[in-house]
Amino acid sequence: MTNDRFRMGLRAEAPVHQAEPAERSRSSASGADRSSAKRRVTIREVANLAQVSLGTVSNVLNNPSVVAPTTRKRVLDAIDSTRFVRNTAAHQLRAGKSRTIAAVLLDIANPFFTEIVRGAEHVLREQDYVLMLCSTDESANREQRYFRMLEEHRVDGILVCPVDSDLESAVALVAHGIPTVLLDRDGSSFGLCSAAVDDIRGAELAANHLVELGHQVIALVNGPSTIRQCIDRREGARRSVRRARRRGVSLQEFVVGALTIDQGERAVAGLLGAERRPSAVMCANDLLAFGVLRGLAAAEVAVPEEMAVVGYDDVVFASMLSPTLSSIRQPKYELGVAAAELLLEEVTGAPHEHRAIRFEPELVVRASTRPVGEHTPCNERHVEL
Repeated sequence: MTNDRFRMGLRAEAPVHQAEPAERSRSSASGADRSSAKRRVTIREVANLAQVSLGTVSNVLNNPSVVAPTTRKRVLDAIDSTRFVRNTAAHQLRAGKSRTIAAVLLDIANPFFTEIVRGAEHVLREQDYVLMLCSTDESANREQRYFRMLEEHRVDGILVCPVDSDLESAVALVAHGIPTVLLDRDGSSFGLCSAAVDDIRGAELAANHLVELGHQVIALVNGPSTIRQCIDRREGARRSVRRARRRGVSLQEFVVGALTIDQGERAVAGLLGAERRPSAVMCANDLLAFGVLRGLAAAEVAVPEEMAVVGYDDVVFASMLSPTLSSIRQPKYELGVAAAELLLEEVTGAPHEHRAIRFEPELVVRASTRPVGEHTPCNERHVEL
């Protein structure tokens, strides 16, 4: 009985055990189908489908004019039907060109750099270059790591807004054979091409504006002294105040750790706690100014009645605030265009001399600044050099 039950059990269970290999086979086949669907088509498969040699397919991809039109069409049809994608990286490696330009920027979250990138990308796209973005977040170490990585990836050239006023890293890139152009920074004394704005003059315009409005105690909320733009904007503010010293005008500088909104807001405690409280603030960029405005609003300090505020860059949001922000306008898009054009001259080997293109800044007056004691609305106006 026991043996019979045992044999019956075997017979009853046998079909189940026999079915498992079939299930595994179907599962395996399904996996193979999925794997095949994800597998990249090779150039050999294209050649086989088009009934041509590998060299003919290569010519269609790289030098189509040498291939007869009917043959070229047959190859292109095969490429379309198989959805073949060429290995561009391998091709570029053999050719020694990546068709890639890198932009190494202080902070890609800053709308100022967004506009610069738009200008550069417009120029590069027209020449079939891809633009790669890298944000250093104002860190010299991160900038160095990006430079090493970009050199390893064999980018054709680099646009850089450097972290340090010392340009040894940018000069080293050129020495390693990587064309490099400076953004928003003059490189003429280092033999580098550059596209920049006269930041000393821009800060003078901002400070002059506040002096003319009758402010005597002016604050400068500035970024790290390692950043050249911050150094130049400090110098411009000082020049303006020195000229107005006989009128009793003084300048107080508040240095923050980064050119960000949060750092601008944190600076407000220092502004309000100063022994001689300023009646006007000029900021090294618009993000700092946005933070100052936010901090003053939280402290219930009226702008511009109790404290006037001027930014720098005139990013798109400056005209959307309440009150709207007076600012120093830089031609951001044009900066990007000029820098990209200079870099392409170097990358392509076109006749080229190193140039430092300098744009002029412009003061845009809005509601965040008014003459001392005046409380009527101020219409926006542009003051050009």
